[in-house]
Amino acid sequence: MITIIDEERGEVVVRDGDKEVRHSLSTAEGFAAASKAWVRATWDSKYVYSFAWMGRPIIQLPEDMIRLQEVIYALKPDVLIETGVAHGGSLIFYASLFEAMGHGRVIGIDIEIRPHNRSAIEAHPMKKRIELIEGSSTAPEVVDQVKALVKPGEKALVVLDSNHTKGHVLDELRAYADLVPVGSYIVATDGIMEQVAGGPRTAEDWTWNNPKAAAHAFVEEDKRFVIEEPAFPFNEGAVTERVTYWPDAFVKRIA
Repeated sequence: MITIIDEERGEVVVRDGDKEVRHSLSTAEGFAAASKAWVRATWDSKYVYSFAWMGRPIIQLPEDMIRLQEVIYALKPDVLIETGVAHGGSLIFYASLFEAMGHGRVIGIDIEIRPHNRSAIEAHPMKKRIELIEGSSTAPEVVDQVKALVKPGEKALVVLDSNHTKGHVLDELRAYADLVPVGSYIVATDGIMEQVAGGPRTAEDWTWNNPKAAAHAFVEEDKRFVIEEPAFPFNEGAVTERVTYWPDAFVKRIA
Protein backbone atom coordinates (compact mmCIF):
# COMPACT_ATOMS: atom_id res chain seq x y z
CA MET A 1 0.00 0.00 0.00
CA ILE A 2 1.41 3.38 -1.07
CA THR A 3 -0.20 6.67 0.00
CA ILE A 4 0.78 9.96 -1.64
CA ILE A 5 -0.48 13.23 -0.19
CA ASP A 6 -0.39 15.89 -2.92
CA GLU A 7 -0.96 19.24 -1.22
CA GLU A 8 -0.62 21.19 -4.47
CA ARG A 9 -3.50 19.29 -6.05
CA GLY A 10 -5.33 18.87 -2.76
CA GLU A 11 -5.70 15.13 -3.10
CA VAL A 12 -4.61 11.78 -1.73
CA VAL A 13 -3.44 9.03 -4.07
CA VAL A 14 -3.70 5.46 -2.77
CA ARG A 15 -1.95 2.70 -4.71
CA ASP A 16 -2.60 -0.92 -3.86
CA GLY A 17 -0.76 -3.14 -6.32
CA ASP A 18 -1.92 -2.14 -9.81
CA LYS A 19 -4.95 -0.26 -8.49
CA GLU A 20 -4.82 3.50 -7.96
CA VAL A 21 -7.53 5.64 -6.35
CA ARG A 22 -7.52 9.42 -5.97
CA HIS A 23 -9.50 11.32 -3.35
CA SER A 24 -9.87 15.02 -2.68
CA LEU A 25 -8.46 16.05 0.70
CA SER A 26 -11.81 17.70 1.41
CA THR A 27 -13.72 14.40 1.29
CA ALA A 28 -14.29 11.82 4.00
CA GLU A 29 -12.42 9.26 1.85
CA GLY A 30 -9.46 11.57 1.41
CA PHE A 31 -9.29 12.34 5.11
CA ALA A 32 -9.49 8.62 5.97
CA ALA A 33 -6.64 7.73 3.59
CA ALA A 34 -4.40 10.58 4.78
CA SER A 35 -5.10 9.93 8.46
CA LYS A 36 -4.31 6.22 8.10
CA ALA A 37 -0.87 7.14 6.80
CA TRP A 38 -0.49 9.77 9.50
CA VAL A 39 -1.38 7.31 12.28
CA ARG A 40 1.33 4.95 11.01
CA ALA A 41 3.79 7.89 11.10
CA THR A 42 2.80 8.69 14.68
CA TRP A 43 3.58 5.11 15.66
CA ASP A 44 6.94 5.01 13.88
CA SER A 45 8.02 8.38 15.35
CA LYS A 46 6.71 7.66 18.90
CA TYR A 47 4.51 10.76 18.66
CA VAL A 48 2.32 9.71 21.61
CA TYR A 49 5.36 9.92 23.89
CA SER A 50 5.34 13.72 23.61
CA PHE A 51 2.32 14.62 25.76
CA ALA A 52 1.54 15.06 29.44
CA TRP A 53 -1.55 15.90 31.49
CA MET A 54 -1.17 18.11 34.56
CA GLY A 55 2.51 17.23 34.78
CA ARG A 56 2.35 13.47 34.23
CA PRO A 57 3.24 11.71 30.94
CA ILE A 58 0.16 10.42 29.14
CA ILE A 59 1.08 7.94 26.43
CA GLN A 60 -2.09 8.20 24.36
CA LEU A 61 -3.18 9.84 21.14
CA PRO A 62 -4.78 13.15 22.17
CA GLU A 63 -7.70 12.52 19.80
CA ASP A 64 -8.59 9.37 21.74
CA MET A 65 -8.49 11.13 25.10
CA ILE A 66 -10.71 13.96 23.89
CA ARG A 67 -13.24 11.46 22.52
CA LEU A 68 -13.17 9.48 25.76
CA GLN A 69 -13.80 12.60 27.85
CA GLU A 70 -17.03 13.09 25.88
CA VAL A 71 -18.07 9.56 26.83
CA ILE A 72 -17.19 10.22 30.48
CA TYR A 73 -19.15 13.48 30.51
CA ALA A 74 -22.19 11.83 28.90
CA LEU A 75 -22.17 8.74 31.15
CA LYS A 76 -21.07 10.45 34.37
CA PRO A 77 -19.80 7.18 35.88
CA ASP A 78 -19.33 6.84 39.61
CA VAL A 79 -16.04 5.01 39.09
CA LEU A 80 -13.61 4.52 36.21
CA ILE A 81 -11.43 1.42 36.40
CA GLU A 82 -8.22 1.47 34.36
CA THR A 83 -5.83 -1.45 33.96
CA GLY A 84 -2.31 -0.21 33.25
CA VAL A 85 -0.94 2.75 35.20
CA ALA A 86 2.52 3.50 33.70
CA HIS A 87 3.37 7.14 34.57
CA GLY A 88 -0.18 7.85 35.77
CA GLY A 89 -1.07 10.51 33.21
CA SER A 90 -4.34 8.94 32.15
CA LEU A 91 -5.38 8.40 35.78
CA ILE A 92 -4.73 12.09 36.44
CA PHE A 93 -6.68 12.98 33.29
CA TYR A 94 -9.76 11.02 34.38
CA ALA A 95 -9.51 12.27 37.95
CA SER A 96 -9.33 15.88 36.77
CA LEU A 97 -12.49 15.38 34.72
CA PHE A 98 -14.25 14.02 37.78
CA GLU A 99 -12.94 16.93 39.82
CA ALA A 100 -14.37 19.38 37.28
CA MET A 101 -17.68 17.48 37.24
CA GLY A 102 -17.76 17.26 41.03
CA HIS A 103 -18.32 13.52 41.05
CA GLY A 104 -16.46 10.29 40.34
CA ARG A 105 -13.26 8.46 41.21
CA VAL A 106 -10.63 6.32 39.52
CA ILE A 107 -9.19 2.89 40.31
CA GLY A 108 -5.82 2.22 38.67
CA ILE A 109 -4.40 -1.31 38.46
CA ASP A 110 -0.91 -2.34 37.39
CA ILE A 111 1.19 -5.44 37.85
CA GLU A 112 4.08 -3.13 38.85
CA ILE A 113 3.70 0.48 39.94
CA ARG A 114 7.24 1.81 39.94
CA PRO A 115 8.18 3.73 43.07
CA HIS A 116 8.88 7.03 41.30
CA ASN A 117 5.55 6.85 39.49
CA ARG A 118 3.67 5.97 42.66
CA SER A 119 5.31 8.84 44.50
CA ALA A 120 4.40 11.31 41.76
CA ILE A 121 0.80 10.12 41.63
CA GLU A 122 0.39 10.15 45.39
CA ALA A 123 1.80 13.69 45.57
CA HIS A 124 -0.53 14.99 42.86
CA PRO A 125 -3.54 17.20 43.74
CA MET A 126 -5.81 14.74 41.92
CA LYS A 127 -4.75 11.78 44.09
CA LYS A 128 -7.80 12.37 46.28
CA ARG A 129 -9.87 10.80 43.49
CA ILE A 130 -7.49 7.91 42.73
CA GLU A 131 -7.10 4.46 44.28
CA LEU A 132 -4.04 2.39 43.25
CA ILE A 133 -3.92 -1.40 43.23
CA GLU A 134 -0.71 -3.29 42.46
CA GLY A 135 -1.09 -6.74 40.97
CA SER A 136 -2.15 -8.53 37.81
CA SER A 137 -5.44 -7.15 36.49
CA THR A 138 -6.69 -10.69 35.85
CA ALA A 139 -5.60 -12.25 39.16
CA PRO A 140 -8.72 -13.39 41.07
CA GLU A 141 -7.64 -11.61 44.25
CA VAL A 142 -7.14 -8.32 42.36
CA VAL A 143 -10.47 -8.63 40.57
CA ASP A 144 -12.14 -9.33 43.93
CA GLN A 145 -10.44 -6.27 45.44
CA VAL A 146 -11.70 -4.06 42.61
CA LYS A 147 -15.23 -5.43 42.90
CA ALA A 148 -15.19 -4.74 46.63
CA LEU A 149 -14.40 -1.09 45.90
CA VAL A 150 -17.41 -0.67 43.62
CA LYS A 151 -20.53 -0.12 45.71
CA PRO A 152 -23.90 -1.67 44.79
CA GLY A 153 -25.70 0.48 42.24
CA GLU A 154 -22.60 2.41 41.17
CA LYS A 155 -22.03 2.95 37.46
CA ALA A 156 -18.61 1.79 36.29
CA LEU A 157 -16.66 2.47 33.10
CA VAL A 158 -13.64 0.25 32.39
CA VAL A 159 -10.55 1.11 30.31
CA LEU A 160 -8.13 -1.71 29.45
CA ASP A 161 -4.58 -0.49 28.83
CA SER A 162 -2.22 -3.07 30.35
CA ASN A 163 -0.89 -6.19 28.61
CA HIS A 164 -2.24 -5.91 25.04
CA THR A 165 -2.11 -9.56 23.98
CA LYS A 166 -5.39 -11.02 22.73
CA GLY A 167 -5.49 -13.59 25.52
CA HIS A 168 -4.87 -11.13 28.33
CA VAL A 169 -7.36 -8.55 27.07
CA LEU A 170 -9.97 -11.26 26.58
CA ASP A 171 -9.43 -12.38 30.18
CA GLU A 172 -9.81 -8.77 31.35
CA LEU A 173 -13.05 -8.36 29.39
CA ARG A 174 -14.42 -11.47 31.04
CA ALA A 175 -13.19 -10.46 34.50
CA TYR A 176 -14.72 -6.97 34.57
CA ALA A 177 -17.83 -7.47 32.42
CA ASP A 178 -20.21 -7.79 35.35
CA LEU A 179 -19.12 -4.43 36.79
CA VAL A 180 -20.32 -2.56 33.71
CA PRO A 181 -24.03 -1.64 33.69
CA VAL A 182 -26.22 -1.50 30.61
CA GLY A 183 -25.27 1.54 28.55
CA SER A 184 -21.68 1.73 29.80
CA TYR A 185 -18.49 0.45 28.17
CA ILE A 186 -15.34 -1.54 28.50
CA VAL A 187 -12.77 0.24 26.31
CA ALA A 188 -10.16 -2.15 24.88
CA THR A 189 -7.45 0.30 23.85
CA ASP A 190 -4.62 0.02 21.31
CA GLY A 191 -6.18 -2.11 18.61
CA ILE A 192 -3.88 -0.03 16.39
CA MET A 193 -1.42 -2.90 16.85
CA GLU A 194 -3.10 -4.72 13.95
CA GLN A 195 -2.64 -1.73 11.62
CA VAL A 196 1.02 -1.01 12.40
CA ALA A 197 2.27 -4.62 12.36
CA GLY A 198 5.52 -4.72 10.43
CA GLY A 199 6.64 -1.30 11.66
CA PRO A 200 9.19 -0.42 14.33
CA ARG A 201 8.69 -1.96 17.81
CA THR A 202 6.11 -4.47 16.55
CA ALA A 203 5.87 -8.25 16.43
CA GLU A 204 4.79 -10.51 13.58
CA ASP A 205 1.80 -11.82 15.52
CA TRP A 206 0.30 -8.34 16.01
CA THR A 207 -1.92 -8.92 12.98
CA TRP A 208 -4.07 -11.18 15.16
CA ASN A 209 -2.66 -10.94 18.70
CA ASN A 210 -4.11 -7.58 19.75
CA PRO A 211 -6.95 -5.95 21.76
CA LYS A 212 -9.18 -5.48 18.71
CA ALA A 213 -9.17 -9.24 18.12
CA ALA A 214 -9.96 -9.78 21.81
CA ALA A 215 -12.92 -7.40 21.67
CA HIS A 216 -14.39 -9.21 18.67
CA ALA A 217 -13.90 -12.61 20.30
CA PHE A 218 -15.54 -11.36 23.51
CA VAL A 219 -18.73 -10.04 21.89
CA GLU A 220 -19.07 -13.34 20.04
CA GLU A 221 -19.15 -15.25 23.32
CA ASP A 222 -21.02 -12.73 25.52
CA LYS A 223 -24.13 -11.44 23.78
CA ARG A 224 -24.73 -8.86 26.51
CA PHE A 225 -22.11 -6.76 24.72
CA VAL A 226 -21.60 -5.28 21.27
CA ILE A 227 -18.82 -3.24 19.67
CA GLU A 228 -20.43 0.15 19.18
CA GLU A 229 -18.84 3.54 18.64
CA PRO A 230 -20.33 6.18 20.98
CA ALA A 231 -22.37 8.95 19.39
CA PHE A 232 -20.19 12.06 19.60
CA PRO A 233 -22.11 15.33 19.94
CA PHE A 234 -20.46 17.56 17.32
CA ASN A 235 -19.33 17.14 13.70
CA GLU A 236 -19.87 19.81 11.06
CA GLY A 237 -17.17 18.54 8.70
CA ALA A 238 -16.77 15.72 6.20
CA VAL A 239 -15.07 13.38 8.69
CA THR A 240 -16.84 10.05 9.18
CA GLU A 241 -13.92 8.00 10.56
CA ARG A 242 -11.93 8.78 13.69
CA VAL A 243 -8.19 9.25 13.86
CA THR A 244 -7.53 6.70 16.58
CA TYR A 245 -5.23 4.17 18.18
CA TRP A 246 -8.37 2.44 19.47
CA PRO A 247 -10.26 0.88 16.53
CA ASP A 248 -13.29 -1.19 17.61
CA ALA A 249 -12.39 -0.40 21.22
CA PHE A 250 -15.78 0.54 22.66
CA VAL A 251 -17.42 -2.64 23.95
CA LYS A 252 -20.87 -1.58 25.08
CA ARG A 253 -23.17 -3.49 27.39
CA ILE A 254 -26.68 -3.65 25.93
CA ALA A 255 -28.33 -6.32 28.10
